[in-house]
Amino acid sequence: MSEAVRELTFKDYATDQEVRWCPGCGDYSILKAVHRALADAKADPANTVFVSGIGCSSRLPYYVETYGFHTIHGRAPAIATGVKLANPALDVWVITGDGDGLSIGGNHLLHALRRNVNLNILMLNNEIYGLTKGQYSPTSRIGTESPSSPHGSLDTPVQPGLFAIGAGATFIARAVDIDQKGLPVILNEARNHVGAAFVEILQNCIVYNADVFDDVVAKKTAADTQIHVVHGEPLVYGKARDKGLRLNPRTLALEAVTLGVDGVTEADILVHDETNPVLAQLLVTLRAPLPVAMGVIHRRQAPAFDQSFVEHKPAVRRQRVRQLLHKGNILDRR
Repeated sequence: MSEAVRELTFKDYATDQEVRWCPGCGDYSILKAVHRALADAKADPANTVFVSGIGCSSRLPYYVETYGFHTIHGRAPAIATGVKLANPALDVWVITGDGDGLSIGGNHLLHALRRNVNLNILMLNNEIYGLTKGQYSPTSRIGTESPSSPHGSLDTPVQPGLFAIGAGATFIARAVDIDQKGLPVILNEARNHVGAAFVEILQNCIVYNADVFDDVVAKKTAADTQIHVVHGEPLVYGKARDKGLRLNPRTLALEAVTLGVDGVTEADILVHDETNPVLAQLLVTLRAPLPVAMGVIHRRQAPAFDQSFVEHKPAVRRQRVRQLLHKGNILDRR
């Protein structure tokens, strides 16, 4: 890495393009966190690529001073996979939204996670279609009133974290758009992970779904409505750090307890193990009145698809194709 790259600040990762989102949109905060994360990592712009699909979130590549592709609806993971396989040395980011990534793009996202392609996938979840004027999305809650559901949505919403677990994702994290201290750290945790890293970012759509996450992110109550998980540390939360989560042996579900009440001690509090997919499933599904889990919820090591692809020598593949073609019947593998 050159000396010039090491001297870059977060401002150097911003382009000269006019940033065009609605005033107050959470995307502004996320863009700023991306710039900070790249600066903290001393990322080489010439070795960094942002790929997006369609939606408000997918404008982000225009505003990052790196290479970028603004592609087609839902197909960003597939195109990003092609970029990574063509040049595995590139640092490839995927920017998607809940509509782009979990509706038309759900199949592509599923396979990028299943294959464990070395991509940093950021899903900006505002539980609405913003660019097309406020229709309900795959993550919209039951009862959401919108132009496409004037009497309230009847659809059971997709839970992005649970979807990622089902797809076999090796890295799952969650963050809030306005968290300028924690979000860049999580982004670089994803960047450093070898394999598909999935980060759900709760993002406020100020126009069509304003304050939908207020019960989770409001500053006055955030200490009690969020739990920031850290591998190897007890699952405690609260303004006084006097609340925690323990596993109920009868229901096999997490429950909130208060230290010092009914004989509860820190020994009763569950310790976070980010390598445990069962615990990850319990954490990603937490909802009020329990706190919503933030931070790195799940992380494990597994072979990355792009590494396996490179190791499978092209010459070996070509030889195998020749053998099959010269057999006459390529289905005859004897």
